[in-house]
Amino acid sequence: MLKQLPALYSQEENPDPRVVCKFFTPDAGWTWYVIEGSPVDANGYYDTDKPKVDFVFFGLVAGLEVELGYFALSELTSIRGRLGLPVERDRFFTPTRLSEVKKACGSAR
Repeated sequence: MLKQLPALYSQEENPDPRVVCKFFTPDAGWTWYVIEGSPVDANGYYDTDKPKVDFVFFGLVAGLEVELGYFALSELTSIRGRLGLPVERDRFFTPTRLSEVKKACGSAR
């Protein structure tokens, strides 16, 4: 997956970027659709020579709202749903355009 993932901010000019992967909570109804991401240092910066300690993604988050935003791998690994289940990566997700994902989530914006 990391080989297919564009670096942070590399898709800013693309009006309909490709969503590369999907994370979801099997028991809480939240889904994260990843467009791009990069390893980051302790201060959250990706473009430094400092050791990288986390990975930050940018993508569409479908939870209480459907919106674009940033989320960290450390956040995803700490989340548990109502039954205590962790966030999972959808291994059967087919990369698709953001416009199609928005339609599926009921967000035309």
